[in-house]
Amino acid sequence: MEKWCGITTVKITSAEGIGFAIPINTVKPIIDSFASSGTFNEAYLGIFAYDKEAIPYLDSSINFSTGVYVVQVASDGPANSSGIKVGDIITKVDDIAIDKMSELRRYIYTKNPGDKVTITLMRSGKERRFDIVLGTKG
Repeated sequence: MEKWCGITTVKITSAEGIGFAIPINTVKPIIDSFASSGTFNEAYLGIFAYDKEAIPYLDSSINFSTGVYVVQVASDGPANSSGIKVGDIITKVDDIAIDKMSELRRYIYTKNPGDKVTITLMRSGKERRFDIVLGTKG
């Protein structure tokens, strides 16, 4: 049996045993940064994407087997200025396969503002690659 660990973010006091947590693997790079340098500067890609399991509930005409579906691109973010668009399906970051937004987020948390990443995505059935210099969130 696999054991799950996380940091509790919300606990519903009116319902017994219901709470929400951030998986420990998502925040581990943040903790490591604080432990080694005393700070954490969040690198910023500037997108919001849904996992493939959520898409059928939003739009049944969208079908893909791997990656995350971009639903929002911040107009002032690095992804937008690099050419990423709503409807793109991100499949890799720096040649690491991505199937969940949490995987993408976890990887970006290991980076610093100013670092370059390569995003591989599908757009209109064609694979494309974008080099993006990560920004600073906030």
